[in-house]
Amino acid sequence: MERAARPDHGSRNPSRPAPPGPAVRRRAALVRRAVASVSAAAVVGACAALATTGAASAATTDLVANPGFENALSNWTCTGGSGQAVAGPVHSGSSALKATPTSSDDAQCTQTVAVRPNAQYTLSAWVQGSYVYLGASGTGGADPSTWTPNASSYTQLTTSFTTGASTTSVTVYLHGWYAQPAYYADDVVLSGPGGTQTTPPTTPPTTPPTTPPTTPPTTPPTTPPTSPPTGTGLPAHVVTGYWQNFDNGATVQTIAQVQDQYDIIAVAFADATTTPGAVSFTLDPSLNYGVDRFKADIAAKQAAGKKVVISVGGQNGTVSVRDSASAANFADSVWSLMRTYGFNGVDIDLENGIDPTYMTQALRALSAEAGPGLIITMAPQTIDMLSAGSDYLATALKIKDILTVVNTQYYNSGSMNGCDGGVYGQGSVDFITSLACTAIEAGLDPSQVGIGTPASTRAAGSGYVSPSVVDDALDCLAAGTGCGSFHPPAKWPTIRGAMTWSTNWDAAAGNTWSGGVGGHVHAMP
Repeated sequence: MERAARPDHGSRNPSRPAPPGPAVRRRAALVRRAVASVSAAAVVGACAALATTGAASAATTDLVANPGFENALSNWTCTGGSGQAVAGPVHSGSSALKATPTSSDDAQCTQTVAVRPNAQYTLSAWVQGSYVYLGASGTGGADPSTWTPNASSYTQLTTSFTTGASTTSVTVYLHGWYAQPAYYADDVVLSGPGGTQTTPPTTPPTTPPTTPPTTPPTTPPTTPPTSPPTGTGLPAHVVTGYWQNFDNGATVQTIAQVQDQYDIIAVAFADATTTPGAVSFTLDPSLNYGVDRFKADIAAKQAAGKKVVISVGGQNGTVSVRDSASAANFADSVWSLMRTYGFNGVDIDLENGIDPTYMTQALRALSAEAGPGLIITMAPQTIDMLSAGSDYLATALKIKDILTVVNTQYYNSGSMNGCDGGVYGQGSVDFITSLACTAIEAGLDPSQVGIGTPASTRAAGSGYVSPSVVDDALDCLAAGTGCGSFHPPAKWPTIRGAMTWSTNWDAAAGNTWSGGVGGHVHAMP
């Protein structure tokens, strides 16, 4: 199938110049002090006074002692003797941490570090292995954590936090997962203002801080966490619509004019920059839509219970995330857009394929920055979701614990094989339900699977179905009613909902799609 042969999901004026998109660079200020002529004795006396009073030190490059495990496990404590310093593989230097989980221990290694109250910190480490976690506890606020499910080579994990008003120390930790293979870690960095030195505890915490949900561990879980995220503030069943930041003949809208039936509004699209992986966003001048009004409209939708995300890609999207550097650039730039415009998250609609390893890395880094309320949606083409090894489905499964919904585009596809091996033509209930079944049987939770269809015949090259067909497909998947010849092997009452391209084409067609599908979705039990 010609993957880019779509005049719909992202067509824009080709003559429009790409907006400038310099990458956000962090620069540290160098503080220079003119030092008056003082005697050597005065300098020694001042240093002695600081040592005596234990005053907090100035900002340091790394507050972690023995960050590269070059001095064996000095300053580190690992549960159950699970950790050791090894000569390889290493990220840098001549040594690294190797920690081996068991069926009853996740191989947690910790270090307590002095910090300052009400201060910002960034924590990072280079890790390798299956299910490696990095985080900090006792921060006095939202304790940060991040993880990777499968780092075949050294991959950097990064997270950040702000200490509480009375916090003077935090515990930095690394761990694996029960009954999983050994993991490796190197070059752990906690950057921020140093605090008064404290004596680290002689025993590890009795309740290790972990990202995954805990169970009463008489019998620890043997598989890593994969449950879908909670706390997004969305209803059980949602309607998603794309808002066009360009004029291609559909009705031009402001965010405020987007139909009320839409629970998630995906702003289409962010633009690639000259920095690999990084994206930017600029309102199309032809819309005559001011930035302040745009932000205010987003805030008003959010006050009404809606979520607004920034969509990356579209038919003409050229964003490429295929190494660790571009993954970091992607996460940082999307997080910057979220803070600038108030977006609730990101939609991945890259129609030239994605790299599951590095897109996973990027989205986990973004999750670590944004927190548990982050909305992550995807809009893959049908061909990208045919098996667990397909790029989009593989990525979705890797981020299942932070993924909100995958709204596959069940159009512009031709015929495809369903989960039962049968061949189904697009534009039918069977096509939609048999392919949604594929995603669920591959491992996605039904609450993470949505149906994507065009809002009108003008919105797609092929595959349009009437709103009643969308409703029948939802009923078939949820309750086993309204099916065609294909009947799913189970009922999935938590099926998430439906998506359309686009709110603008929906408006141009008299809101037929949102009127017919929106009410049906919201009435689902």
